[in-house]
Amino acid sequence: MAPQRFREQFGQIQRSMPDVPLAMGPDDSAEFLYEKGVVLARDGEEARVVEDTVREHFTAVPELDAGQVRRAGPETNRSGITRIQVGDPGEGTGAGDAAVANALRSLRAAEGRATRRLISRNHVVTIAVNACPGDEPVPVPRTDPPNPAAADTPYDAASAVGVLVIDTGLMRDYRSSPLLAHTDGDLQVKECDDDGVLCQYVGHGTFIAGLLAAVAPNTDITVRNTLNDAGAILESEFGEKLFEAVDQGGWPDVISLSAGTPNGRTDGLLGVHAFMEELRDRGTLLVAAAGNNSSATPFWPAAYADLPGWENAVLSVGALRGDGEYGACFTNHGAWVKAYAPGERLISSLTGFDTPVPYVYQHSTYDACRFGFTYSCTCRTPRHTGLLSDSGDAPGKPDQVMFEGHAQWSGTSFATPVAAGLVAAHMTAHQESAARAARTQLLAGNTEYAEVRGAHVPALRPATWRPVSVEPPADAA
Repeated sequence: MAPQRFREQFGQIQRSMPDVPLAMGPDDSAEFLYEKGVVLARDGEEARVVEDTVREHFTAVPELDAGQVRRAGPETNRSGITRIQVGDPGEGTGAGDAAVANALRSLRAAEGRATRRLISRNHVVTIAVNACPGDEPVPVPRTDPPNPAAADTPYDAASAVGVLVIDTGLMRDYRSSPLLAHTDGDLQVKECDDDGVLCQYVGHGTFIAGLLAAVAPNTDITVRNTLNDAGAILESEFGEKLFEAVDQGGWPDVISLSAGTPNGRTDGLLGVHAFMEELRDRGTLLVAAAGNNSSATPFWPAAYADLPGWENAVLSVGALRGDGEYGACFTNHGAWVKAYAPGERLISSLTGFDTPVPYVYQHSTYDACRFGFTYSCTCRTPRHTGLLSDSGDAPGKPDQVMFEGHAQWSGTSFATPVAAGLVAAHMTAHQESAARAARTQLLAGNTEYAEVRGAHVPALRPATWRPVSVEPPADAA
């Protein structure tokens, strides 16, 4: 039986949120995750309208319980969002998610009159939606240089570009990596499980910081541990956490964000909209991952890059495959993705260099690319058996490896800091103090392109990046 990546990740994220019952949606298509039995509305009058409308609708439908409709959290918060309970997720399979679907349906007419959204699911924002990251990390000898390799730009504290990474935290011994001399921030809360094995996503933020530092050495990088151990957070909490992250050190020049979610809509995420409105009025540039679902469906917050008012404030980034000529099999795509950068088999710091750490693979590779591509993609190589992919029919022992510092990893999660690094490097090279102006100049001056799903797209390739072979291995032909 082929691995079922989305369902494997669903189980892992649910275990990381034991007190939050989750569902897959919409309907049976399994494109995103959301909280059962709860919807979101804007604080104040709109929340009261939503609550009253849902209760009235539920009263008229015998199988729905209007008595369940009530506020599920404080009404006042900086993200401007109220959680409203509409069903009891403990009332059997499907009860909580059916109530959510009915609640959304009850507001359709009111939304039509208001010409904007009034209600939303409480989505899970994550680095692990469907196929995200594009693969799991692979050990690389510590003697191998990073890819992209470190640029030779000197560090100057007076002119260093401030970059904020919102992700998982830093590994406790991250400073043993030469790349991360000018990186600071939050340490990962839990690095290893009870057996001393590295948890699945704990090195994600450290890897991203290493890529940024390699492409743009003249940066002061701050990493915030915003996502949980499975790389996830509820939409209702994410807006608050974004505000907290910028409040700690002030609004930076650049934010690198490698998390998000689709929501089946084209007007953004209700839970982060207050943050995005404040971002629009600041000078900060948000560089955000387009997501790894191999889909044209907008992935938020990256897709804000295609909404009026955010064109210059957000840069959405897709991933190029190893040779840099075409899109990676997993990358999201479409007009809302504004640039692509190398995002397959990059090399950066995963753990510190002080102590080797074992890792057990969570997902098995596929016999063929799950998106239908024929090049040597990360779906099928290098081969490994994963713990979460065990179907029980023919259980296999999961593969274990040892990390000693560097790793090879793939995903739009990592194309994003490459692009953010190029913006920062442009600021340094051209003495440009405004990150949004640097974004515009970088794209306007770019002469490199790639082909992604038949479209001619801007390709941002660092000078120190080395292409990787995409020829299928002999045993995979």
